[in-house]
Amino acid sequence: MRVLKPLLFAGLLAASHTAAAFELHSSDIQAGKPMPKAQEYSGFGCDGGNVSPELSWSGAPAGTKSFAVTAYDPDAPTGSGWWHWVIFNIPADVHHLARNAGDPAVHLAPKGSVQSRTDYGSMGFGGACPPKGDKAHRYQFRVFALNVAHLDIPADSSAALVGYNLNGHKLGVAELQATYKR
Repeated sequence: MRVLKPLLFAGLLAASHTAAAFELHSSDIQAGKPMPKAQEYSGFGCDGGNVSPELSWSGAPAGTKSFAVTAYDPDAPTGSGWWHWVIFNIPADVHHLARNAGDPAVHLAPKGSVQSRTDYGSMGFGGACPPKGDKAHRYQFRVFALNVAHLDIPADSSAALVGYNLNGHKLGVAELQATYKR
């Protein structure tokens, strides 16, 4: 019985020190709720603010060497969804993207990060722009914890190429899904 008590105590102590869940949060968008007009694209018939939301994350897995963030609409009527934002090579000590960091012209993205090409054909954040009258689309914001400090791919890489590299180096993924309808 004396041996069991220390083992039981050690097991309880280890269980109390489990890692926190990897989570993504935003002060601008809420899980399962419609996004504000600020996150709507400006173009393609849409007239929103085209402002990327503020994002923050916590509980990254041990061994994380960098992060990447993507925004994707699986409901776009393309047969392959729509990539709205791809940013990678975010340093491991960064756990926050400021509101409008997706606009390369304002230089709010973390130093060394790369904003790659979206399905709008440009780099940086491209907001929601579902067809008028269509059902509410889902917008999946994801942060990837990666086991490499740097993805060695061109800055103008397609979202598919970036995604291939993200999936090959991910330690964990946290997601925040919002909706939008016009």
